[in-house]
Amino acid sequence: MRVSVIGCGSLGAVHAAAMASLGHDVVGIDVDEAKVAKLTAGEAPFFEPGLTETLQAGLASGRLRFSTDYADIADAVVHFIGVGTPQSRDGDGADLTYVDAAMASLRPHLRHGMLVAGKSTVPVGTAARLAGEIADTGARLAWNPEFLREGYAVKDTVDPDRLVYGVADATHDEDVALLDEVYASIIERSTPRIVTDYATAELVKVSANAFLATKISFINAMAEIAETTGADVTTLADAIGHDTRIGRKFLNAGVGFGGGCLPKDIRAFTARAEEIGNGESVAFLKQVDQINLRRRQRLVDIVTESFDGDATDRRIAVLGLAFKPDSDDIRDSPALEVAARLHELGADVVAYDPEAIPNASRTHPQLGYADSLASALTGAEAVVLVTEWRQFRNLDPEQTAELVARRSIFDGRNVLDPAEWRSAGWTYRALGRA
Repeated sequence: MRVSVIGCGSLGAVHAAAMASLGHDVVGIDVDEAKVAKLTAGEAPFFEPGLTETLQAGLASGRLRFSTDYADIADAVVHFIGVGTPQSRDGDGADLTYVDAAMASLRPHLRHGMLVAGKSTVPVGTAARLAGEIADTGARLAWNPEFLREGYAVKDTVDPDRLVYGVADATHDEDVALLDEVYASIIERSTPRIVTDYATAELVKVSANAFLATKISFINAMAEIAETTGADVTTLADAIGHDTRIGRKFLNAGVGFGGGCLPKDIRAFTARAEEIGNGESVAFLKQVDQINLRRRQRLVDIVTESFDGDATDRRIAVLGLAFKPDSDDIRDSPALEVAARLHELGADVVAYDPEAIPNASRTHPQLGYADSLASALTGAEAVVLVTEWRQFRNLDPEQTAELVARRSIFDGRNVLDPAEWRSAGWTYRALGRA
């Protein structure tokens, strides 16, 4: 099938390459000429494991191309909308500027029989509005939310844990048939497929993110209590995680969540709920957000406490800048915020991240950056692990001790073995455990 993908950022570029890998003829459209040039050359514009290989395979097959010209979508039957919906500059709501611009540019090229499939995360009610705006073109609209995890985005596209179609009653059968054709090889593997209405499809994505954020903030709230009482939040999480009704996933206490989805999605969900008169239903999400943000400051506090409250001119190695491992995404990154706050307190911050330094240095040029892990550790009076990259998790306490000036480590993700580090002469501190 010929398909187009509008928007070639972290969602759209992956979706375009993945659709080509499934055998479709794909054109990716983006207004950013530099991004399109990179993609056309087989270069991923951001770090995502497996994307470069999938991208290059699609280009080599002839099934994948990129363009800035909307006229190139003329032969496509299904048009996926994969543009960003960032937080509004003047509030917590979602900014739909890019969605509306994409639809406006797409509209002149729509005709009877085409299907526009929205993948962007949008406030409930958006799909119904957009469907009305394109009704006179003869094209139809469905909402087909994405459930990608950065670091696993390619796998999550070609092998998702579920497919969700939000379709209109009047064109239900036609829309489902088209989407089934797009995802035929995925459906053949008995992947769960949920067909529903627009509003439910929109709510599925934001509800999932709100639940995950709530679970993370719950265990971080328990970490706050553990710090006061002397309990160990990691053991607590293990114990309650054995309850099959709860599960262990997303119960890792630490510096909290970040990125371009969970923080802005729970804020946008709250804002939209307030607009439609249901603010009280999700009022708890404001506490979820506040707990999450508090953990960043708590990590900064325990680091400065180790210097008797004054970190001025103290060399601090910050390990991690991306909001999560296997990504170069620094949007709302707890790691980058911790580094910036320590710098504001006068610390000599030297940060290292395997992939995110170029992005971080553009937004935070005031920080010091190391070109290697060893360079970051050399002479450090405190080591602060904030993004749980594998190479940080696997640090050897004895070898690390040979590089630093002071054996003091702060585990912002609770991924190190306290006993191992303490036995090597380190002062070990973490969030939610003694």
